[in-house]
Amino acid sequence: MGDETFDYPTMARALILGDKDTVARKTREGLDLSLDPKALIFKGLIPGMDVVGEKFRRNEYYVPQVLLSARAMYAGLDLLKPLITAAAAGADYLGIVVIGTAQGDLHDIGKNLVAMMLEGAGFKVVNLGRDVAPEVFVDAVGEHSANIVGISALMTTTMPAMKRTIDALDQGRASRAGQGHGGRRAGEPGVRRRDRRRWLRQGLHAGRRQGQGPGRGRRGVAS
Repeated sequence: MGDETFDYPTMARALILGDKDTVARKTREGLDLSLDPKALIFKGLIPGMDVVGEKFRRNEYYVPQVLLSARAMYAGLDLLKPLITAAAAGADYLGIVVIGTAQGDLHDIGKNLVAMMLEGAGFKVVNLGRDVAPEVFVDAVGEHSANIVGISALMTTTMPAMKRTIDALDQGRASRAGQGHGGRRAGEPGVRRRDRRRWLRQGLHAGRRQGQGPGRGRRGVAS
């Protein structure tokens, strides 16, 4: 059985239903068949999570169902992350990325996926987690001499916190680091007006795009 015949729909359906055991089992089956870990993410996990997001948008799913699906997704990601990030050699970093979710926002699936893909593309990633205050971003950039900062936000109510973080980075010692803004709300007018930065709704392309050039001084995309 190869990639063309692997049962990705069952994997995606299990994620939609919040069935973490089946997601983990299908992930292990794919790895046993020597499938590309990224294919398992893009063809199995992501399509399922896309459906969950759409159901949530239509009020067909509520927070408990989304959390169950997120737990199922991590059941697969926990098996795949070591394989994806292993390709990055410590001495060959393209740059250093500080990434986190804006203050007040507890969503981190997309941000964690981007962090994983950036690591796999050859960046050193400092993941600050969720609900990160502006000053924590600034301090982390200074401490790690980061080239790129990634700020994620899903909730409209946390957009002011993203702006405060951007302003703090511009005013502080982190002003020379490239900045990337992502997540569902990254396209809001307040972010779009900042034309010297880029954003992506689908943050999973971040690793590929960032890896196209040297890490130093690049403006980043994160999600």
